[in-house]
Amino acid sequence: MHIAVLAESLPGEARVAATPDTVKLLVKAGATVTVEKKAGLKADFTDEAYETAGAQLATRAAALKAAEALFCVRRPDDATLGKLKAGTVVIGLLEPHGATEFAKACADAKVNALAMEFTPRITRAQAMDALSSQSNLAGYRAVIEAAELYGRAFPMMMTAAGTIAAAKAFVMGAGVAGLQAIATARRLGAIVSATDVRPAAKEQVASLGAKFVAVENEEFKAAETAGGYAKEMSDEYKAKQAELVANHIAKQDIVITTALIPGRPAPKLITKAMIEAMKPGSVIIDIAAANGGNTDLTEADKVVEHKGVKIAGFSNLPGRLPADASQLLAKNLVNLFPLLISDDGALAPHWEDDIIKGMALTKDGEVVHETLKGS
Repeated sequence: MHIAVLAESLPGEARVAATPDTVKLLVKAGATVTVEKKAGLKADFTDEAYETAGAQLATRAAALKAAEALFCVRRPDDATLGKLKAGTVVIGLLEPHGATEFAKACADAKVNALAMEFTPRITRAQAMDALSSQSNLAGYRAVIEAAELYGRAFPMMMTAAGTIAAAKAFVMGAGVAGLQAIATARRLGAIVSATDVRPAAKEQVASLGAKFVAVENEEFKAAETAGGYAKEMSDEYKAKQAELVANHIAKQDIVITTALIPGRPAPKLITKAMIEAMKPGSVIIDIAAANGGNTDLTEADKVVEHKGVKIAGFSNLPGRLPADASQLLAKNLVNLFPLLISDDGALAPHWEDDIIKGMALTKDGEVVHETLKGS
């Protein structure tokens, strides 16, 4: 099986879909790996390191010509799709929710697209779950960005000149990113609280030493899907939760929002009025900026200041840690590799396997994912 790895084409994307470490693993498993020249430089992986690991270096055109599979971080553009052979498998974070035009383009090109975002939430697929691996880093980086923007120290400091109070940090959403944000803020010495609509999150938040904040009524007790995602809450619950949160946010120095609903715009959790009630110098890091943001004032890839409060909408936080993010995503792809080949190492996706079936957007010139069919 011949795998191509390209430099990402989206502006500002520094991650790469294979690292020298994962190239070694793929080559050992029988794959031929071609890496576009300079593909890993933004993540500090040199061409020499790839060559030493067993990769072939080539131009973009040559890598695409030989490819049976394209490992990518983000969705390839139309020009790239047009240069792939029929039957090529494209695997990466393809932003598949509602992506009918992209799916149709893949089908028209007879490219078989597998979206890592649709990796099933089952035990066997955990090592392939790129959303989780990247969200972990997003949660960590969100706290680092907050520390950069916040004009004070996080931990309490007792000095001869006086005592500096610990920062108060509030994390909204206790999924993978939120839990990592809680842990990181605690490590830096902040007093941390968190909220989530999923009842299972209460124990997880407490286990990290943070205070849980939520309206814990009957709706709250049933607010989780079978896949472990948060459900959309009723307007009545949202109003009660908003009142509780508004009072809590006014006392916070750092707020990190992480709330996402698959296939939907990010829910609005923080209103303009709530922001105006915060202290000058406070910071909000909105991890959901790429999906519209969790605040009324979030702007993707901008830091907006409103009445002394900074609202940062970094849309690609994992990409701000490109070496580690690349390493984790690339390992997710390596873990998926056995489901892409036959016993003799030839390209043969296991189409009947629940993992591949769940990830497949297109197959043999047809759109096959239920959420995209007939669009």
